[in-house]
Amino acid sequence: MFDYFSLQNSAENPTLVTAIFTVLLAFILSTILVFTYEKTTREVPRSDHFLQGMILISIVAATVMQAIGDSLARGLGMLGALSIIRFRTTVRDPRNIVFMFMSLAVGIACGVYGFLIAVVGTIGFSIAAFVLRITPFSKKNNLIGSLKFDLVEGQNSPDFETIQRLLKKHCSNYAVTRFKTSTKSDGSRLVSYEYTLKLQNETQGEFGLYDELMPLEDIRNVRLNVQDTTHEI
Repeated sequence: MFDYFSLQNSAENPTLVTAIFTVLLAFILSTILVFTYEKTTREVPRSDHFLQGMILISIVAATVMQAIGDSLARGLGMLGALSIIRFRTTVRDPRNIVFMFMSLAVGIACGVYGFLIAVVGTIGFSIAAFVLRITPFSKKNNLIGSLKFDLVEGQNSPDFETIQRLLKKHCSNYAVTRFKTSTKSDGSRLVSYEYTLKLQNETQGEFGLYDELMPLEDIRNVRLNVQDTTHEI
């Protein structure tokens, strides 16, 4: 019969069975984390190397912790050896950093034979990720982009209030980031606006904000940029 407790009492000189079990458990739990990441991430572009890295770093952490054991000298030596490596990879999404750190934590827990902690932590983390996926904290259909247009007479235009109403209708948040005033040859004033906004309940290819701005008479050169999609008139 498999003796689970004997695995946790062999930190100083782990047996072959202990080492294999530790690596396998780290691999299984980190694979669960990758599955969770795949199912709860809304971004389409995903790096295969990042997903592989989540699994591999867990195994590396478990191996390092087993090699150190309870030896202070080994720990200091490992710290000095790892300080030679310079990690220059930039992870821009804080959520990706959290998943990578969790995979590292699972490997550390397995490496110090805290198998129960590793299993419970992985299950709890995965459940929390799935719950957050369906809460208002998730992005859902919000699209972040910019809106540029020229308005004859600026805020004195009869269409200015209509534009503000449409922004409130279609955007969960918006702000003016830039505007410039110029004078046309006929003496009328032309104001160029640039907004940063977050569209709500809209998908790429179907922008109600853009469609409702088109019929306005005093608006010119409308450009709505959302991610890689540009609509221009």
